Amino acid sequence: MPTSPIELVCPAGSLPALKTAVDHGADCVYLGFRDDTNARNFNGLNFDDNAMRDGIRYAHDRRRKVLLALNTFPQAGNWQRWTGAVDRAADFGIDAIIVADPGLMEYARRTHPNLRLHLSVQGSATNYEAINFYREHFGIQRAVLPRVLSLPQVAQLIERTQVEIEVFGFGGLCVMVEGRCALSAYATGFSPNTGGACSPAKSVRWEQTAQGMETRLNGILIDRYADNERTGYPTLCKGRFEVEGETYYAIEEPASLNTLEMLPELIDIGVRAIKIEGRQRSPVYVAQVTKVWRAAIDSALRDAKHFTARPAWMAELNKISEGQSHTLGAYYRPWK
Repeated sequence: MPTSPIELVCPAGSLPALKTAVDHGADCVYLGFRDDTNARNFNGLNFDDNAMRDGIRYAHDRRRKVLLALNTFPQAGNWQRWTGAVDRAADFGIDAIIVADPGLMEYARRTHPNLRLHLSVQGSATNYEAINFYREHFGIQRAVLPRVLSLPQVAQLIERTQVEIEVFGFGGLCVMVEGRCALSAYATGFSPNTGGACSPAKSVRWEQTAQGMETRLNGILIDRYADNERTGYPTLCKGRFEVEGETYYAIEEPASLNTLEMLPELIDIGVRAIKIEGRQRSPVYVAQVTKVWRAAIDSALRDAKHFTARPAWMAELNKISEGQSHTLGAYYRPWK
């Protein structure tokens, strides 16, 4: 398979989304089985065996890579489902599996030594010592960094490891210690780290009231919207909280990460792959984001010195951003 100085890794929550990502310029797509072995375990999402075969064939015929998220944490009573998922991935010819659980890494390394392993963002590895530990003990070849590091911190990490580094470039933010969040489990009794769904759909309710549209999670009021506000999916960290008499987004505002303007810097420090968040989003979203990022990466690779994030690109991405707004997140910390 061809390699690029920096790969564009795009989400595929369905077979149409996979084909759309490939057709619009993704170097890799990432997906999951239709069960709790992946962290986007929602009804109607992900791949059964037939769709998996078709998707891999479609991507490989066009010389693109397919990565499988096995990034939740198995428990003692269901270990065989996760090891079985590793076996299926190897049989399907997946290019790499994205893993968080060390026990599952050890199983994959021992049982399928030729299967490439990527450390999931769910592994919460935010320093080079942790990443090098996973490389030494389990043969990890790429690590996806949590969205909590500044750009200088990412650069320092890359200098101190031989592991390829993948960073999130666009999509939903996660302000928690990724892979360790307990907020959703607190509200619903259902852990995203083991069950694969933050704010599972069965716990979500929208209700129009005299005070506005209310969103609830397992009966807990998460947000209330005025008539002119766009309603979002009720994840607990993106709700409005009452703090000392004020009601506001105390933990995180509903805005999307967008690092397009930092693309030359990401390439310069040696980032190996840019990841687009959004397996739960539609093929239309995948098409729009992939098309813009493909054009931007190609432009930056041709002439990084004169690269600019074109207004038309930013406008297109803002249309599909949470709250129709974007942020650089932790990457840009001017006080550091």
